[in-house]
Order: sequence, then C-alpha cells, then structure tokens
Amino acid sequence: MQDILLERIEAFLKEADMPPSVFGRAAVHDPRLVSDLRGGRICGRAVICRAEHFMNKWRADFRAGRVTPIGDRRAGTRAGGRVGSPADTGRPA
Repeated sequence: MQDILLERIEAFLKEADMPPSVFGRAAVHDPRLVSDLRGGRICGRAVICRAEHFMNKWRADFRAGRVTPIGDRRAGTRAGGRVGSPADTGRPA
C-alpha cells in the first residue's frame, strides 16, 4: 500500500510541479512525508486519506482554474523577499 501511495504522490508532484516538502506540509502538515515514504515509512489510514484527498481536491481546483502549478517557491527569492522588491534593492518600502 505504501508503494502505491508513493507512486501516486510522485506522479502528483510532477503533475503539480510541487516540491515534496510543500506537498507534505499542505496535505498532512508534515514536510518530511515524501522523504520518509521514500525511506520506507509506513503511514496509517488517516495520513493516506488526507494525502489522497489533498491530491483529488487540488486536481479539481486546477480543472476549475482556482489553482496553478506553483513550482519551487524558493526560485527567484532572496532573504524572504522577491527579487526586485524594495527589500532586495535597499530602497525603503
């Protein structure tokens, strides 16, 4: 069961262009979920259901145009702000 869940999550991560830690945090409030599953973690029914529900809801919201693939949110950021923001340029906000 854990192998099937990991396969489904891996496919979802590619589909959603979502980093594993973002998925784990959003789905089950555990940023290490995917890395732990890759390492052999065995999850209970509640975690499996929450992860499946998150993926199903994200797909439905994506089809309805309410969400977009987010990619790696760290790209293009520095010191917690967006590149080109006033914090990045040294100008007052």
